Amino acid sequence: MVITSLLGAIPGIGADILLLLWGSYSIDNTTLHRFYSLHYTLPFIILILTIVHFALLHEFGSNNSLGIAASLDNIPFLPYYGIKDVFSIIIILVFFFEFIIIAPDKLGHSDNFILANSLVTPAHIVPE
Repeated sequence: MVITSLLGAIPGIGADILLLLWGSYSIDNTTLHRFYSLHYTLPFIILILTIVHFALLHEFGSNNSLGIAASLDNIPFLPYYGIKDVFSIIIILVFFFEFIIIAPDKLGHSDNFILANSLVTPAHIVPE
């Protein structure tokens, strides 16, 4: 509510942007559906744009600062850069799966391993 209400401070069009974003005059079920849809589809959109970017980059190459097209220094993407990219992805996935499969609690907080006891209040919870 607080973050989206900041858009209402834009002079002139802030209220209209807020109404378009919320879908109503207050945060409602429509707003939650819009934000859920945005948070669900945004990673896929970023992935598609990344793949298109890589495809265009490997098809046409990157430009140099002088703008001179010299095909003498070009080498093919496959197998040279392709193998390097696949090797990098495998190394990243090894570290990722080490935390996911082998040690999922390695980055967790130690308080999460204390058995729950409904008769004892934790020491860090105190009245104001």
